[in-house]
Amino acid sequence: MKIALLQLLPGADGLSACRKAREMGADVALFPEMWSNGYQPEGVPAGEEFLRPYAALAEQLNMAIGVTLLEVYQPAPRNTMVLFDRHGREVLRYAKVHTCDFGDERCLTPGEDFEVCTLDTAEGPVQVGAMICYDREFPESARILMLKGAEIILVPNACPMELNRLAQLRGRAYENMVGIATCNYPSPHPDCNGHSNAFDGIAYWEDTPGSRDTCILEAGKEEGIYLAEFDLKKLRAYRALEVHGNAFRHPEKYGILLDKEVKEPFIRKEKR
Repeated sequence: MKIALLQLLPGADGLSACRKAREMGADVALFPEMWSNGYQPEGVPAGEEFLRPYAALAEQLNMAIGVTLLEVYQPAPRNTMVLFDRHGREVLRYAKVHTCDFGDERCLTPGEDFEVCTLDTAEGPVQVGAMICYDREFPESARILMLKGAEIILVPNACPMELNRLAQLRGRAYENMVGIATCNYPSPHPDCNGHSNAFDGIAYWEDTPGSRDTCILEAGKEEGIYLAEFDLKKLRAYRALEVHGNAFRHPEKYGILLDKEVKEPFIRKEKR
């Protein structure tokens, strides 16, 4: 499964970029966060008229497209990714659950859940989920997607991809045995630095001594289209044999995770 990460500056021709991705052999094209307006939470929200050309192009190209937008929604807009399959059908609409309530996103409507869809590809069905930027900071996001069957997680992004954020994504892929593909804006877009990336989640393999590097792609800071290839057959074999993910969890001992009254004296709790 080949995923094209469209590391583009706002204002670029997204439809042409999708055509280029298909020429490169992509099965899926993924945009950075809030592509409709270049990540401007206070900007003008977009609706179905923005999405229609991408749905039509997905069918035309026989390629799935994950397009992002500040979506018209009540009572306030949402930070959303819509995934169209290669037939032009909408198969997933995900609104960012962990909106940045410490910044401009405080005015947006957060999503309610993490969903997984079955994406039809030329090589067969793939279970795909999504999380958006700040969702990455919470291990629960990827964990829930894994528990719902996700094999690949798409991550639209709009922030600096530095050492620790890359480590988060590596960890999410490793601990859940999932592939993760993240698309960021390039430099010089404000507060972004490129480095779109992909981790295949396969930490150990029979022909590799010790632990292997799960990073299969890390782009530079420049604008471009970067192709990440996931070996799904290998990933599925690994998931069937290894001890991570859901193999030895003890959910009956995790009740504190649902306790909203837990005292956190050293962590800022207030929302501005």
